[in-house]
Amino acid sequence: MSILVNERSRVLVQGITGRQGSFHTRLMLDYGTRVVAGVTPGRGGETVHGVPVYDTVREAQDEHGASVSVVFVPAAQAREAVFEALDAGIGLLVVITEHIPLHDALDMVAFAHERGAVLVGPNTYGVVSPGRCKVGIPPNDIFLPGEVGVVSRSGTLAYQIVAELSAAGIGQSTVVGVGGDRVVGLSLVETLRQFERDEETRAVVLVGEIGGGAEEEAAEYIKAMTKPVVAYIAGRTAPPGRRMGHAGAIIERGRGSYESKISRLREAGAYLAEFPWEIPDLVTGALLKTEP
Repeated sequence: MSILVNERSRVLVQGITGRQGSFHTRLMLDYGTRVVAGVTPGRGGETVHGVPVYDTVREAQDEHGASVSVVFVPAAQAREAVFEALDAGIGLLVVITEHIPLHDALDMVAFAHERGAVLVGPNTYGVVSPGRCKVGIPPNDIFLPGEVGVVSRSGTLAYQIVAELSAAGIGQSTVVGVGGDRVVGLSLVETLRQFERDEETRAVVLVGEIGGGAEEEAAEYIKAMTKPVVAYIAGRTAPPGRRMGHAGAIIERGRGSYESKISRLREAGAYLAEFPWEIPDLVTGALLKTEP
């Protein structure tokens, strides 16, 4: 098993004819992802890497019945693209687009909730179930199928940590990027909940960063989990009031500090890594403790 995507997922690419959309469609196809259609208004009838292109999501859905849409549409048009996919009945949206205005992101998340859909992102690197399906932009060669779930706000850190795990022979069930913006759809807590329910996942790595309260909320849920969680928080030396990389990575009025996140995760019983390269050993130790 895995969460969110698997070998049966049928993927639609919104913005497939753009530079990023086309480039990553090729890589997703190379990984074995079932990319069934693409959408770019005004480009219907074309093909990209053998994938048929349609003018609207509804047309693509009528022909191919996609279950997932990955959005490479520019920020100014991303809200309408997401609304179009939700209106067409797609149940999982992976929004890669960066710099989406805050009010647009709020509208997207609210509409996805109203439709009973899952929205990952915005500003996510995507979702990967190794050996089964890749929806997004991570490099193809760092993943190894296995039993450790990974959820992260940061793409770069996730790639490093997944590569460290794979090099140590520790495979992943699914790797999820919830996104680095202040407003995101799928939360850390909901991702942990899905990993907790997944029979194949035996442990979880949570990669957080300063800013916001998502990790503190996750810590409350971790208290009730039956599976071990290894956590790493980036931004230990970041000065208060300065944004570090992601729009959500900022400490404001003392909220979202490194110390508060670490304290709450420690109280919840998570295994804490001070550096990313410590994570494989912590995962191995945690799994050994759970063996009968």
